[in-house]
Amino acid sequence: MKRFLIYNRIFLLVVAILIQLAVLIEVILRFNQYYEVFYAVNITISALAFVWVVNSKSDPAFKMAWIVLILLFPIFGGLFYIFFGGSTTGRRTKEKLRPILQYTEAALAPVGGCLDSIFSEDVDAGNQSLYIQNSSLYPPYRNTRVEFLPSGEAKFERLMEELQKAEHYIFLEYFIIKEGFMWKSILEVLKKKAAAGVDVRVIYDDFGCLAALPYQYDRLLESMGIKCGIFHPVLPVLSARLNNRDHRKIVVIDGHTAFTGGINLADEYINRIEYYGHWKDAAIMIQGEAVWSLTVMFLSMWNYVKGIRETPDINQFRPDTVTAASDDGFVQPFGDSPLDDEPVSELVYLNLINKARDYVYITTPYLILSHEMVTALCLAAKSGVDVRIITPHHPDKWWVHAVSRSYYRTLVENGVKIYEYLPGFIHSKTVVADGKYGVVGTINLDYRSFYLHFECGVWLYNNSSIQDIIKDFQETLEVSREVTLEDVRNIHWSRTMVMSALRLFAPLM
Repeated sequence: MKRFLIYNRIFLLVVAILIQLAVLIEVILRFNQYYEVFYAVNITISALAFVWVVNSKSDPAFKMAWIVLILLFPIFGGLFYIFFGGSTTGRRTKEKLRPILQYTEAALAPVGGCLDSIFSEDVDAGNQSLYIQNSSLYPPYRNTRVEFLPSGEAKFERLMEELQKAEHYIFLEYFIIKEGFMWKSILEVLKKKAAAGVDVRVIYDDFGCLAALPYQYDRLLESMGIKCGIFHPVLPVLSARLNNRDHRKIVVIDGHTAFTGGINLADEYINRIEYYGHWKDAAIMIQGEAVWSLTVMFLSMWNYVKGIRETPDINQFRPDTVTAASDDGFVQPFGDSPLDDEPVSELVYLNLINKARDYVYITTPYLILSHEMVTALCLAAKSGVDVRIITPHHPDKWWVHAVSRSYYRTLVENGVKIYEYLPGFIHSKTVVADGKYGVVGTINLDYRSFYLHFECGVWLYNNSSIQDIIKDFQETLEVSREVTLEDVRNIHWSRTMVMSALRLFAPLM
């Protein structure tokens, strides 16, 4: 019955959108008698949209995709851009977010002397950390223990252990929550904790859960004593708002323990079921002072989703004491939003690549790169840096995989080593450089993560967990196949044409 309701909702949404398209076509047909006027108005709109796109601050590839679309369909291209072309959310949403950003900034006072300590050790590291603090508001911390979790199974095991210890609050924010063994196990704990007086809150992205949870699932959670918020509920209306999704995966427990990474709450992430072969993923658990940033990040999103403007005193969620290692490098969680016109995640990655001296190792499920990212990777490789990227061999979306492969030739010919994970689908999002820098988070190497989604990650400097990330990369490399020059040069011309055409519109996918 639940599965019927899920697909019934999707069916109704599709029907509603098709009705809107039919109405639009009917309007166009009725305008046939005024064809010249109608044509002139739409050509003018397309011309204005063309000029707007050319002069916008968007990524060049994003501009190119829309320019081609407008030129191919001059009558409707401009109208389509008006409805769907914004890479960011509208002014009303930004105004809604403004007081919440102020609330966030006030709650994130930099830890005294921490940034100075990083600069004293390494100026390059200090510059990277300062950029993150200035652009995303989140400062660096010491006194934080980090545990790298190299699989969904490892994350699930540690998460269940830590949830059982919760005494004050549990916050969960996920792109996908899907009914099954994993979520059922977690939900049982959440219900017990809520019944015991623990403040349990859940945020899920409605689009991410469209085929995974029944309609109005939030009401079911509320009936269990679990507070729930839905990010950007999917409405049967054509809107650019569908583009901006909450792609984060965050758990915060009592302000002293937090999780993030690539792993959603669904059975394929722990290989209870297999859709694309073995699912390889990664997460990170932090305990100590740095957890405060993820606490604030969640509460800021909670206020945004719930439309709360008069925010309560956030310090009530700050733990009385925090005990963790004090001499294990630096930890800096950070958030990224499509509302501030600052591609924080992409620039954090570019910083790591541009400053690398020996090697950069990257895992990503999608490899849809901006011109700047391609240039940085190729320049690093041609400068003697060992650049290695692991992507899936078995795709979850064939067209996205085709676009990813369209970048292989340029990268490989310039010395970047590409590997495909043979057992199945790799979904982990990690970067390590020179044995002293690392990032683990929710960020894919694609346009959606860099420009359209709410994302998060944890930047690490001189933390012992970086060696665990390197070890995991090397073990994953052993079951991956290198893409050779011969491979990329022997692709049939027809496949090359398809990949090239898809790549042109990659920013719109």
